[in-house]
Amino acid sequence: MHRIPAAWVAGLFVLAASLGFGPAVADAQQKTVKIALIAPMSGPWARQGYLKKLGAEMAVDEINAGGGIKALGGAKVELVIADAGDSTEKAKNAAQRLLSQYPDLTGGIGAWLSSFTLAITEVTEREHLPWLTLSYADSITSRGFKYVFQTSPTGGFQAETAVPQILDLAVAANGTRPTTVGIIQDNTAAPMSLTKPLREGGFQKLGLKLVMDEIFTPPLSDATPIVQQVRATRPNFIILGTTAVPDDKLVIEKLNEFGLGKGKVAVIGQGAHLGSPELLKALGPEQLEGLMFISGNWALKGQEELIARFKQRTGEPWFTQDSACGYGEVWILKEGMEKAKSADREKVAAAIHQLDLTSGPAASAFAGGVKFEPNGRRARAVALIVQWQNGVPVTVYPPSVAVAKPIWPKL
Repeated sequence: MHRIPAAWVAGLFVLAASLGFGPAVADAQQKTVKIALIAPMSGPWARQGYLKKLGAEMAVDEINAGGGIKALGGAKVELVIADAGDSTEKAKNAAQRLLSQYPDLTGGIGAWLSSFTLAITEVTEREHLPWLTLSYADSITSRGFKYVFQTSPTGGFQAETAVPQILDLAVAANGTRPTTVGIIQDNTAAPMSLTKPLREGGFQKLGLKLVMDEIFTPPLSDATPIVQQVRATRPNFIILGTTAVPDDKLVIEKLNEFGLGKGKVAVIGQGAHLGSPELLKALGPEQLEGLMFISGNWALKGQEELIARFKQRTGEPWFTQDSACGYGEVWILKEGMEKAKSADREKVAAAIHQLDLTSGPAASAFAGGVKFEPNGRRARAVALIVQWQNGVPVTVYPPSVAVAKPIWPKL
């Protein structure tokens, strides 16, 4: 038997690697892992999509600068972005197009508006693509899907936990509990998930009488008829379930014009768009002062260093839910790949289901850390209450992560 010299063997390995036939570890070291982001980059929700993109890009750059996916030999992360546009049809088409163009996608995040997320996850679930979303609708994770992960508390959970807390804030400020409430909302999935359980016995349980209930299809052209209903019924507070900054502006502006703003009727909104810098530019701090909104994520106590990095990098005035979730969700996918030691979709999804993170970059982006229930909802998720104070939207509840104390308007 002839023995092949060791130097020849080494040379053959070098040649094979240079031709693309090297061992699996060499492939892993050269591999780029693709993650998708689908969010509105045009239309009425474009600003929120842009903020989501800023957070995701920051996470990608930090992961790559820190050595990439270490379990995959230092594989770099590449973010692939698609525009969800302004309709569920466009969002779904974006998902189909992305999966066709990039069959090697490992996972994805998006698509901001719950209606869009419901549409695209019908596509991603069929492809077994792990998908993380900040969207609120309960129905996103009540369909028995295995590859969808919801990082925000659902609308139903927000109704169950945040609304009672808001009533307690009113009692603490005024000594009296509100007894009447009005609803102004659009007909998209997220606000419907918040108000549905309230209409179906929730208000009665809380001792509240619903005195006005206005639902519109966005975009809103004129808020006058809706605000006239507020003036006629005079609820103690209003639940504002708009989803786009232009509609926020119309309603709040009209409330102030009719003499119902600035503490005359308390306004409690839902969603991070109500803390948008664009809303401040459009209305000014006086018209927004005291406005509260429920959010699945926001700048928290303990995130000071993370927030400073984000603001220095982007020039944005504060860390919104969109950016915080975009940042954290990319890190969750990274942790899933590290745990799975693979970029295989099914293995990564299974690994994400097993995560229980209380520290590190992924956990730092969310109150309560990162752990998912079997249905894909984030365990320990917290419904935050954010309030405009002195021209800045600040977290005021729960106290463990709040950066300011809440102020209920004197009615």
